[in-house]
Amino acid sequence: MLFVGTSLTAGLGLDPDSAYPALVQRKIDSAGLPFRVVNAGVSGETSAGALRRMDWLLRQPFDVMVLETGANDGLRGTPVSETRANIQAIIDTVRRARPGAHIVLVQMEALPNLGVRYTRAFHATYPLIARERRVTLLPFLLNGVAGHASLNQSDGMHPNDDGEKIVADNVWRGLRPVLDSVASGGAPARPR
Repeated sequence: MLFVGTSLTAGLGLDPDSAYPALVQRKIDSAGLPFRVVNAGVSGETSAGALRRMDWLLRQPFDVMVLETGANDGLRGTPVSETRANIQAIIDTVRRARPGAHIVLVQMEALPNLGVRYTRAFHATYPLIARERRVTLLPFLLNGVAGHASLNQSDGMHPNDDGEKIVADNVWRGLRPVLDSVASGGAPARPR
């Protein structure tokens, strides 16, 4: 199982065992599921950077890919159309190379400093991609964590150890049904 993402996935500022992918691995182990998590998060990466890394990432086998990207695009004010095109290209690249792999896209949000129009368009692009590319969409990664000083590091953007536990729970709720289905040999229901 491959987690592709930004510093939020990499666990910037945390012990690697405290990053949410490692916490998800513990949940997988507790559930007795046969998956090994590989954390391929890179701090500062944009969706374009993730797309450029796909050929390298596809060298290793995986049955499930969790894709968390776009946060740094939003911070840079990258046009939403570019972010959308990059995410779609990542999904298409994975589908060509690993047609049996299950792709899980994580909803990301843009900060409001770029205006309501940008923020709304950014938010809407993730469900749109999930519908068009028929992938599982997880809720916003930082639900219950963003904006809570006690759950974030001093930069106010990256979860601390307590925040990571909530992030892992957010991911696990949507990911568990996918993993159960893959482990039983079935195909997760794809959105219509």
